[in-house]
Amino acid sequence: MLRVPPGERVDLAAIHPAAIPAGPRDKAAGVAAMARMAEPLASLQERLYAASTAGDRRRLLLVLQGMDTSGKGGTVKHVIGLFNPAGCRIQAFKAPTPEELNHPFLWRIVKALPRPGEIGIFDRSHYEDVLIARVRKLVPRSQLGRRYDQINRFERSLADQGVTIVKVFLHISYEEQRERLLARLDNPDKHWKFNPGDITERAAWPAYQRAYELALERCSTGPAPWYVVPADRKWYRNWAVGKLLLEHLEEMAPAYPPADFDVQECRERLMAT
Repeated sequence: MLRVPPGERVDLAAIHPAAIPAGPRDKAAGVAAMARMAEPLASLQERLYAASTAGDRRRLLLVLQGMDTSGKGGTVKHVIGLFNPAGCRIQAFKAPTPEELNHPFLWRIVKALPRPGEIGIFDRSHYEDVLIARVRKLVPRSQLGRRYDQINRFERSLADQGVTIVKVFLHISYEEQRERLLARLDNPDKHWKFNPGDITERAAWPAYQRAYELALERCSTGPAPWYVVPADRKWYRNWAVGKLLLEHLEEMAPAYPPADFDVQECRERLMAT
């Protein structure tokens, strides 16, 4: 229900950021459902990692995009926190460095990809190069058009290499963002998370919404679909992303590799020592 069908027009204004389109109906039920997901998620992650030791090249990449305060960091804390951190590769993408600007825009993305058996998490991603670049007019529109095609080809190649891609847009409302920014200002312990530039960026809210709509429309494909997760309710956001990861990992069906040694012979040797 959260998936963006390939080729269809996207109207974010028609999707309520506080909606509960599926799943638990209230916070208590959502928190309980998340708790029940913890064990199967951890088990599937362990099997994925174990399978890689026997040559399985598969891995999973979670892409998190959204406006400031939409909950990318909170999702990492509450959902990815259910996994063994040893099997996760988390990368937060900031403004490109001078070195990164001297390379094609996908260069820094390739360097951060998860390895076989890992779960990769992108806090922002290559989509910044068709989002902020469009809103701030950092590149010509003709170049932006080519980037959508480059992204689609790139993601298709990843899928061909055994990468399961889960792209999530955390859909927050203009009003909820204001409340979350105010909460940061009102709490000295949260001042480090506040950036005065976030207030300036709010003035470009309509432009960002349109930029996201275009990215969702142009880059929701069969190998790498987009999912729009209503994010005004933090508990629902966590449940929805957790459920998406669970469904994709179950579909991957990773399995523990069989022993490549004589189990009984090793048991007998161990008992004899």
